[in-house]
Amino acid sequence: MLVFWKARLVLLAVPKTGTSAYEAALGPHASMAVLDPPELKHAPVYRYNRFFRPMFEKMGVEHMELMAVVREPVSWLGSWYRYRQRGFLEGKPTSTRGLSFDDFVDAYTRGERPPFANVGSQAKFVEPRPNGTNVTHLFRYENQAVITGFLEERLGLTLDLPRENVSPRADLALSPEIEAKLRRKCAADFELWERAG
Repeated sequence: MLVFWKARLVLLAVPKTGTSAYEAALGPHASMAVLDPPELKHAPVYRYNRFFRPMFEKMGVEHMELMAVVREPVSWLGSWYRYRQRGFLEGKPTSTRGLSFDDFVDAYTRGERPPFANVGSQAKFVEPRPNGTNVTHLFRYENQAVITGFLEERLGLTLDLPRENVSPRADLALSPEIEAKLRRKCAADFELWERAG
């Protein structure tokens, strides 16, 4: 999560949406960069609302605008699947080594997800709070030029995004049956992505 105090903007770090590249490019310009622990770095709206919003209000800022980037849901799950193929996870319950993408997505659509498929939900991450705290600026990961343009204008700088935290290549073939199940069970994630700019 990156906080730009003067611009009254908070960039929430939705996992698997290029946040490491934004941290590398924008970190030096941020008033505050929350990089660890992962639970705070990737603070969803509800955690921002609980911990960060009250702190900012005590410092005299009644409203910070929240920005988030979301990825097309199949692509987002593909990124998680590939990330969890990495060697450092081998032998751990969160590893996807030895699993097909179909198996991974099928496990993700279950009510009780196994550790390797327990990766959260983008829709849940940006879910508005009852007090009105919500994402003001929602962008599609696939629209990098729009995201970059917004940030450059808002922050008054030129962005050069490096490639960071790139997952290994993998076969991301998804059967029509599993994709239909994903679209049915995770409709909120697809609707969110459709709404994003």
